[in-house]
Amino acid sequence: MKKQTALFFYILGVYVVLQFIWWGYHLIELSSAVNSANYQKNRIIMIIGEGLVFFVLLLLGLWKIRNSIQKEMRLSRRQNNFLLSVTHELKTPLTSNKLYLQTLLKRKALKRPEQETLIQQAITENKRLEGMIENILTATRIENHRLQLNFETYNLSEQITQIVSKWSTNRIDVNLNLEKNISAKVDLFIIETVLHNLLENAFKYAGDHPKIEVYLKKDKNIITWGVKDQGKGIPEKFKKDIFGKFIRLGNEETRVQKGTGLGLYIVKNLIVFHGDQITYLQNQPKGSHFKITHYVKK
Repeated sequence: MKKQTALFFYILGVYVVLQFIWWGYHLIELSSAVNSANYQKNRIIMIIGEGLVFFVLLLLGLWKIRNSIQKEMRLSRRQNNFLLSVTHELKTPLTSNKLYLQTLLKRKALKRPEQETLIQQAITENKRLEGMIENILTATRIENHRLQLNFETYNLSEQITQIVSKWSTNRIDVNLNLEKNISAKVDLFIIETVLHNLLENAFKYAGDHPKIEVYLKKDKNIITWGVKDQGKGIPEKFKKDIFGKFIRLGNEETRVQKGTGLGLYIVKNLIVFHGDQITYLQNQPKGSHFKITHYVKK
């Protein structure tokens, strides 16, 4: 149950206690005025007034309970989707690596280039598994407030180039549109984690022939960077939820795209923790655009 709901019921409890005291006071007062001409009138007013207050509070309480139940049900569905996706995502690379190792073991006559290809594929699957586990651990640290910032001055133009180059190996080429020699005091772990997750998101949803752009620019004391793709974009009705935990579009059992639904949740929370801002925009002519704004502190 969320804090707002809990606070409401605490207030309601205090109110009930105060009303017992109030009713006790009025019973004593009315008992002394039982022969008074205004006794019946005062009694009716008191009953009607208190009844209306209790009725309104009852409706508010039912409304809050209903909202809490609906939120819990939505969260439960997302958690079930998360478990389904994690089970699949864990099983896939493990099964692939098992197959590669069995092939190397059984086919001893394989030539060296063929062996290297199988080994490289196993390493790629292992890296994907490692990245997913790291995302889960990062989400856990966010939930438990165990993240710590480590600011240092970096050449962002060079760092982003290196991160993109490392990510694009064995994937696709990324169009870099970076102003040169832009330096800033940042936490490099957060920059790398955010950029990696945004690239993964773009790669998954950019279509069969993904085109991805990473940009970086500076205007006075404002640094803007982000990731654009030319996929289908995000439907209007889902835009408000894209940074939520376990959020993935579509049915988990029939989904084609890989992932756990933690990527954009991690991105949003890391960016906010870093003191920056992230905005989702519709890319032109199509696709998604995640824009990050960093204010240089003087």
